[in-house]
Amino acid sequence: MVSTSIPSPPPSWAQFFLGPLTIHAYALCILVGIIAAVVITQRRLSLRGGASGLVLDVIIWAVPLGIVGARFYHVFTHGGDYFFAGANLWNIFAIWDGGNALYGSLLGGAVGAWIGCRRAGIKFWSFADALAPAMLVAQAVGRLGNYFNHELFGLPTTLPWGLEILPTDSMFPKDLPVGTLFHPLFLYEIIWNLVGVAILLTLERRLQLRWGRLFALYLIWYGLGRSWLEAIRIDPTSDTLFGVPANIWASFVAIALGIALFVVQARRHPEAETSIFLPGRAPKAPVAPEPTLEEAPTA
Repeated sequence: MVSTSIPSPPPSWAQFFLGPLTIHAYALCILVGIIAAVVITQRRLSLRGGASGLVLDVIIWAVPLGIVGARFYHVFTHGGDYFFAGANLWNIFAIWDGGNALYGSLLGGAVGAWIGCRRAGIKFWSFADALAPAMLVAQAVGRLGNYFNHELFGLPTTLPWGLEILPTDSMFPKDLPVGTLFHPLFLYEIIWNLVGVAILLTLERRLQLRWGRLFALYLIWYGLGRSWLEAIRIDPTSDTLFGVPANIWASFVAIALGIALFVVQARRHPEAETSIFLPGRAPKAPVAPEPTLEEAPTA
């Protein structure tokens, strides 16, 4: 085996115990990613006039619906893993075992974010633009969970950074010899996402991208990277349509939506975005108190 290969962590690393609680590394990575996204998005909105805690008003809707969407998208695009004779249907809800699709989280999270934005009085696309680079950071952190779960790997490789998968692992392809190394797709996506953060922030600074156009570029960037990664993935992949995995189709849809969103919003809003708030929902400027007798100027 190549000495510089990436070893998979011991199965015991996938979870640890804190008193009576079982802490799953996968769920912990997702939680850290969410926290990072909240901090980054709040900072970006604050620079645009948003009050402290504004993001929390939105994510209390977006995160739960995003998690539900992510799980059910995964389950229904991997039907053979959950619906078969003798299957334990409770596994549908075993989110800690891995299997949370980003595209499902985007669908569910978008619904939740729209609800949260309406209630908080801010524009949905303003929130989406603030969230775009933060989403890539969160996804990069979350992909570490795939590493702990021994999943998201690709075709065999002889490259020095090939990923070791134990032959006793349920994910190991049965027709390959012991010692085979695989492309570490989780690592590739981490790098792709972090490069995307740098690109989005650079373009935003130079082109003043608002009105959802930065989020559109996020969809294009992520869709491009994910379509390539899914094309060389061999651990349990999504169901296929015309021989193409569902996640690749979803990536094509994300790219198309991103292009359409960018073009439409550029035409609808060539002007600069001056406020993140919905009409009539901007916070009122504090009124200066009337001077007291002691403070009134004397003649």
